[in-house]
Amino acid sequence: MDTFKKLKEYYWPYKSYFLWSIGFLIIVTAITVVYPIFLQITIDEVVLKSQYNWIPYLSLGFIGIMLIKGLATYVHQYTGDLFGISSVYKLRNTLYEKLQFLPFRYYDNAKTGDLMSRLTADVEGFRFFLSFGFSELIRFFLLIIISFTVMMYYSIPLTIVTLISLPFLAVATFKFDKAVHPAFRNIRKSFGKLNTKVQENISGIHTVKSLSREEFEVNKFNDSNGDYKNKYLFTSKIWAKYFPLMEFIGNLSIVFLLAYGGYLVINDQLKLGELVAFYSLLGYIMWPIMNLGFTINLFSQSKASGERLLEILEADNEIMDKDKPIEASRLQGKVSFRQVDLKYSKDDQDALYNISFEAKKGNVIGLIGPTGAGKTSLTQLLSRFYEPTSGEVFIDDQNVRDYSLKTLRSNIGFVLQESFLFSSSIKANISFGRPNAEMDDIIDAAKRAQAHEFIMELPEGYDTMLGERGMGLSGGQKQRIAIARAICINPSILILDDATSAVDMETEFQIQRALKEVMKGRTTFIIAHRISSLKYADEILVIENGYIAERGSHEQLVQNNGPYQRIYEIQFQDRDKVLETYTG
Repeated sequence: MDTFKKLKEYYWPYKSYFLWSIGFLIIVTAITVVYPIFLQITIDEVVLKSQYNWIPYLSLGFIGIMLIKGLATYVHQYTGDLFGISSVYKLRNTLYEKLQFLPFRYYDNAKTGDLMSRLTADVEGFRFFLSFGFSELIRFFLLIIISFTVMMYYSIPLTIVTLISLPFLAVATFKFDKAVHPAFRNIRKSFGKLNTKVQENISGIHTVKSLSREEFEVNKFNDSNGDYKNKYLFTSKIWAKYFPLMEFIGNLSIVFLLAYGGYLVINDQLKLGELVAFYSLLGYIMWPIMNLGFTINLFSQSKASGERLLEILEADNEIMDKDKPIEASRLQGKVSFRQVDLKYSKDDQDALYNISFEAKKGNVIGLIGPTGAGKTSLTQLLSRFYEPTSGEVFIDDQNVRDYSLKTLRSNIGFVLQESFLFSSSIKANISFGRPNAEMDDIIDAAKRAQAHEFIMELPEGYDTMLGERGMGLSGGQKQRIAIARAICINPSILILDDATSAVDMETEFQIQRALKEVMKGRTTFIIAHRISSLKYADEILVIENGYIAERGSHEQLVQNNGPYQRIYEIQFQDRDKVLETYTG
């Protein structure tokens, strides 16, 4: 129950719905136990004593009770569902909000499909238990207590004899719960992995088809699906093992009832109607116990789901605002790195090592080096996507940790290497970071990114709806819209992470020409593999294995006989070879 205690804040505020549901459940259960009493009166007082004049009154009374039970059942079920759906509405919102603010470090290890499974299947599993499982547990205890009380009223000895097997049933039920809970937790994990396989395949379907790997993907899915099937079958074996045992123990009670109860009736120590009522009451005790496995099943699934949800809710959010962070509408853009080291995890090598440099307001800093050298990692520290392992990062001579995250990130415009567009209009995508932007500002940003012309050629212009991840646009068009989105927020610091890698040389030239105007007055970091993209930077940092191998302007670095000169020679030698090929 520890899981439910930790999640109490999400369902306890709606306890009034729960209490209403339980209140009417008590009425429903009490009326249910009245049925055997009606049966006993009918047999002993009406049939055996031939008092048939009682029949109309008993019938009317029974109809009245049925009407009351129907109304009580309606209120019980409606308020129960209201309790469950209200609770998970708050829980689902909290989970989604938590995911928005968790750091990049969390997503480095998280799987998209698994997270989707938690926010859908696990939340729904938890809701079902709140709406239905809780009341079933309470119905279980109410039926037993009320039925046991009436049985004791009819015959204490018969009650003791009939219920002598119940302790054995309780032991079997306890062992069943102990075995089935971890099994259901494994099912939930396996389902999350299965979800991840589907999500990854759909996202990468172009790659799969272009490399003719359909069969491989089918086999990989079969493996995951097989694992899910095996875990479910293992759980079914547990169920198949314990349920017949519980049913056998329950049926022993019926044998004891018929044997000893029949003896008491023969010896006039118990009325026939009381024995029949006793049999019905025993069903009211045995039925919930026999179905306790189903309720435990629900509880186990809900508990397993709750534990998976808690893993998100209790995930450490290491990047948060200070108690009184600095709020500012506009930063100047001066950037300083002072002996910065970065490790993504304790076991990893340094992603960055002893990084120190300064960029004045309006400077253009070029970052070049091999893939995986740490160029993107360096820029991610500016927005506090990660925290340095040691050292400090400053903007305007103030540690970035002193600013509110909103202030910090609203002043930094990112154009990432892989441009991501939402399934929305082009206008909404460009203004995503500045929802209140005027249409003139959106168009101006698009023009600066050399996107306005192709947007106006689309059937609905800026109102054109894009498919998932920008489907319907070319790579270069998506990249230009991403650049327009970064420009639209009017950032103090602009980070272009290989922003022109997806466009042709002519478009790259046009974008760079436009960006020269955009970069005026802004501190800009250009991450690129092509020297042509950053040769006009105020300072170029050559990053190798996480450290600054050399630094300087383009003119200085080509004379240094270092890594930059080697890159320069390779790229321009390749260009000369291409020219020779075309010129003969």
